[in-house]
Amino acid sequence: MSSSPLLLSNPKLLSTSAYLNGQWRPAISGRVYPVVNPATGETLAAVPDMAPDDTQLAIAAADAAFPAWSRTTAAYRAELLKRWHRLLLKNEADLARLLTAEQGKPLAEALGEIRYGASFIEWFAEEARRAYGDVVPAQEADKRILVLRQPVGVAGIITPWNFPNAMLARKMAPALAAGCTLVIKPAEATPLSALAMVALAEEAGFPAGVVNIVTTRNPAPIGEALTADKRVKKISFTGSTRIGKWLMEKAAAQLKRLSLELGGNAPFIVFDDADLDAAVAGAIASKYRNAGQTCVCANRIYVQAGIAEAFLAKFTTAVRQLRVGPGHEPGVDIGPLINEAAVEKVESLMHDALSRGASLALGGSRITAGSLFFEPTILTGMTADMQMAQEEVFGPVAPVFIFSTEAEAIRLANATDYGLAAYFYGRDLSRVFRVAEALAYGMVGVNTGLISTAVAPFGGIKESGFGREGSRYGMDEYTYLKYVNIGLDAG
Repeated sequence: MSSSPLLLSNPKLLSTSAYLNGQWRPAISGRVYPVVNPATGETLAAVPDMAPDDTQLAIAAADAAFPAWSRTTAAYRAELLKRWHRLLLKNEADLARLLTAEQGKPLAEALGEIRYGASFIEWFAEEARRAYGDVVPAQEADKRILVLRQPVGVAGIITPWNFPNAMLARKMAPALAAGCTLVIKPAEATPLSALAMVALAEEAGFPAGVVNIVTTRNPAPIGEALTADKRVKKISFTGSTRIGKWLMEKAAAQLKRLSLELGGNAPFIVFDDADLDAAVAGAIASKYRNAGQTCVCANRIYVQAGIAEAFLAKFTTAVRQLRVGPGHEPGVDIGPLINEAAVEKVESLMHDALSRGASLALGGSRITAGSLFFEPTILTGMTADMQMAQEEVFGPVAPVFIFSTEAEAIRLANATDYGLAAYFYGRDLSRVFRVAEALAYGMVGVNTGLISTAVAPFGGIKESGFGREGSRYGMDEYTYLKYVNIGLDAG
């Protein structure tokens, strides 16, 4: 462990080593790469730039640890998860500062992420005791049929940069509760939060080899190593649809178990009977959280024609109040985008819309030339032929479309290959049920812009992936069913 250039009260939370088989260690090659603060360009730390040979060591450690770990009692695993949960909350201020430094989101949002991630660990500590099987009435009097749930084995965990703490907790907790061992590959831009979580897992007492983490600036060879190795029985990935398809293709050779939480293109529909103030608040919470860099954020805002002018007036007034700046500064609502490529994508999609007839109602440019800070932006006059109607913006740009009827809203909302999250506002109870059932998405928020919680199943359909995280269904992804047929003596 290194001493921290950040103002952390617990300096051991800033690691410059990876963690394999209970040991903090460098890459075999000795190579490192810098982790950069997107708000300032400052180098925060250098972490190991690992390769497939390091990954093989991590897989071997996880595979060797699996037999003993899988035989531990649910109560034992639950107690370790509870210890880990307590340590995360005890160190939440430091973890939030670390997250803000490497990812950029405002400190209040970062603290919310730490607590949100910790809630999954607490939840699955309890669910570890509830991995029930079944006794099935047999077809013959001298038979007894049991159905057991057993852990799948070594799980490869690949997490994104936009929620580097919560996405890891959401995957690690059910896997550990089920009795799996782990090889973690965090996003190259944000490894420090993951390393800090693993440091606290070590402190909580997880045995050597149960949790392993490999850091790298070149993720493709690590993904290849995880998918090609027969000792890895499961891959859980959150990220782009393009990479998800690549992982699925690689894993197909062994029919490896997969959970994929991929891209989104969330519609946010405001019907004419909606509470406009609530809809505006929900749209801002959904669209501008984490500078619009969330897979479930409102990507397309559809407003019914009769209330469009009133909604836009209230929405524009509210968005104008949002403050952009470095995440560690008090009162900041929107931090930087993660890197230059992210800003260029936002600019490209925005310019496409403007060239096709959209109008700029607010914002539309970087705060200062060359920076990663982008103004909270509203575009009006949007049409379905614009790229922004089909592609994830992943930035603080809200495109507003106008619709006339409920049927049109549903048709436009479903006109995408993605199916992760959708939102709508309205007070007609019959419409609430009709629209919720008609939207082709894995998750639907009705009169709310925030839907994520540990107690509900998170995941999508179509090209947004498959598998569910959180809820009582979350451990299904890390277990398999074993049928046992027992023949009895005549007696």
